[in-house]
Amino acid sequence: MRLLIIGKTGQVGSELLRCIAGKAQVHAPDRALLDIEKPDQTRAVLDEFQPDIVINTAAFHDLTRCETESERAFAVNVTAAEDLAAACRVIGARLVTFSTDYVFSGDKGTPYVEEDDTGPLQAYGKSRLAGEHAVLAAHPGGTYVIRTCGIYGVSGARSRRGNFVDKRIAEARAKQPIAIACEQVVSPTSAEDLAVALWSLLARTQARPGIYHLINEGACSWYEFARKAIEITGLPVTVKPTDRQGWDAAGFRRPLVSALSNCRAKALGVVLPSWQNALQQYVRRRYAAG
Repeated sequence: MRLLIIGKTGQVGSELLRCIAGKAQVHAPDRALLDIEKPDQTRAVLDEFQPDIVINTAAFHDLTRCETESERAFAVNVTAAEDLAAACRVIGARLVTFSTDYVFSGDKGTPYVEEDDTGPLQAYGKSRLAGEHAVLAAHPGGTYVIRTCGIYGVSGARSRRGNFVDKRIAEARAKQPIAIACEQVVSPTSAEDLAVALWSLLARTQARPGIYHLINEGACSWYEFARKAIEITGLPVTVKPTDRQGWDAAGFRRPLVSALSNCRAKALGVVLPSWQNALQQYVRRRYAAG
């Protein structure tokens, strides 16, 4: 199997490289060689490598910048993704691309399943939802859209200058006050578990193209998640809950309950560990040396 990974330095891309090592012939070019905003460049790489599967982890996901640079958000998350899907269809490759819990409004009050109605509240979510429609229309017979939530991994998130867990632990070590939103309920997900689950899903011949939710099992508020991370470290710091009514400090709305439920993949036997177990594994491995 020939596998092309776009976005190898990100949280998910880097874990995919580690997870798939030795299981496929992998090509993961630097962005200088494959930038999805340059369709001619993308088609040239696909024509030369002829992958069986393309996994695209590239996106414009800085929520604040998406509000002020909505044209760029749509250019990357919609137009570039659609061009990639069309190029994959031409060479007969399956495409995997990612989406987000932010395609939902949060009004349901319980975790969303794949078939639930969408209703994004901000530019980021709107661009991601439009991207879902675009790629599925451009390559309906071979596109897998993976919705996930609250990703954290060893590589961190460059646009956020590190992932949520690492930043909270850094604050605790520095004995800084930690106040975290308690009203937003999510399904925080380990990039490592996501990579393993995705590879397992793609290996199943019954897994038809379409939308899948891959997240660590369960749901919690960001406050509960942060408190659990600090508890695992044993650091003597108190995490205080704060109710922001779903508003970000930058002035845009976040869905109050955007937790996801894995129904389609679970029916095929693909289940991720609980968010508690995933977080414990991540913290203990990453901070084992103290």
